[in-house]
Amino acid sequence: MADEHLELAAHLLRRAGAGASREELEAFASQDYGVLVDDLLHPGRFPDLDDDLLFRYFPALVNADTPHVWSSRWIWRMANTRRPLEEKMALFWHHVFATGWFKSEHTSTMVAQIQMLRENGLGNLRTILLGLSRDPAMLYWLDNSESHASAPNENYGRELLELFSMGIGAYTEMDVKMAGRAFTGWTFEQPIPLYPYGLYPAKFVYRAEDHDDSEKAFLGHNGRLNGEDIIDIIVKQEATARFIARHLYNFFVADEPQVSAWSVIPPADPAAIDALAQAFMASDGDIRAVMALLLNADFFKTARFQRVKCPAEFIAGVLKLSGAMKEPEPALAGVGIQTQVMGQALFDAPSVEGWHTGKEWIDGGTLTDRVNFAVAQVRDPSKPGVQAIIRRLGANGSPVAPADFLSRCLELAGPLVAGADTRAVLQQAAEAEGDLRFEDEAALKQSSQRIARMLSLIVAAPEYQFA
Repeated sequence: MADEHLELAAHLLRRAGAGASREELEAFASQDYGVLVDDLLHPGRFPDLDDDLLFRYFPALVNADTPHVWSSRWIWRMANTRRPLEEKMALFWHHVFATGWFKSEHTSTMVAQIQMLRENGLGNLRTILLGLSRDPAMLYWLDNSESHASAPNENYGRELLELFSMGIGAYTEMDVKMAGRAFTGWTFEQPIPLYPYGLYPAKFVYRAEDHDDSEKAFLGHNGRLNGEDIIDIIVKQEATARFIARHLYNFFVADEPQVSAWSVIPPADPAAIDALAQAFMASDGDIRAVMALLLNADFFKTARFQRVKCPAEFIAGVLKLSGAMKEPEPALAGVGIQTQVMGQALFDAPSVEGWHTGKEWIDGGTLTDRVNFAVAQVRDPSKPGVQAIIRRLGANGSPVAPADFLSRCLELAGPLVAGADTRAVLQQAAEAEGDLRFEDEAALKQSSQRIARMLSLIVAAPEYQFA
């Protein structure tokens, strides 16, 4: 019989992180659900990863001029951190505040942006938006570094309202113009050239002499408004509460239509959005408070396997299952490229709108890449995670009937619920060679190979694409 508490913990860890190995899951599930949520919401209670060793294995991290090796590092962090929600919130905000390396080709500023999101992701939206508005990668991405008192550039002000905080329909074109003027003078100090000195970070600079300090009218507020004032006003808007709530729902609860359609397509669960928005307003924009409501809500607990995993989640989760790359190894260098071929180049969003999520992650090519990656990780019986499953199935040395073989593999790989069609195919594979046997070395070797093949079929199943 299924253990509901363990399945709920597994659901929580898939959404608030990259999943968990069976050993990790059982340790987490030994705690009360509310305690587990509270620990996830306070990552500072646990030590951060010491990734100094990565820099020894991959010297390019010291001075990489492309983001691929940093993408690999981020996936490694997702798979191995004791602060899973910290990494997941950084990934969430990276989706919302989509920024592309391809414009600046300056990796260190993108790395610094993700670190800022990692540090502030569970904080107040005011702090997050202020960090974003001072972020050199964003200042260059949306041209605010080219915005001057005598010639304001509206790109950042427009996207701050349209895609980063309020959504279409909650502001006027005049509000965009006023926001653009308010952020004039917000720029960065040009770093020294890449060659021959290497990458150096850029630093935020406020140039008062280049700021439009005149009277402005923004969302019903009047005064000599600066960027900080614009952010304060935005965070107090109900439209912001509802827009951020829908983003959180889409990323942590269930797939919604693409962001561009939100002004015309209502939420799938209006009551959930109302509750999240109310938590936002009551806490004055505190994301930790909103996430506490979300992770404890019935609408979250019951929304299992309602989201297609994004490539970063998928890869990190597979690494959790296989137990691979807990320590640096040469294969880790290629993991960042894998997210790209699956449709998600971390640090390099395709546009300011970000990635299209849900079932748009899946097509014939990306699904093949997902399956190939996952199968390559679990088909080897020597992988630590596969070995752990083998030991559990053969723990008492008794034969394991095909039906139990399949059920236990689905349980230990998730727990995962297989649909009727998938289960029929997996059952046929389980029955092909009869019972699993463990009485001697030859039987153990054969059964280990069968278990690895079964896990390969499970990770190739449609159901494994969902979190």
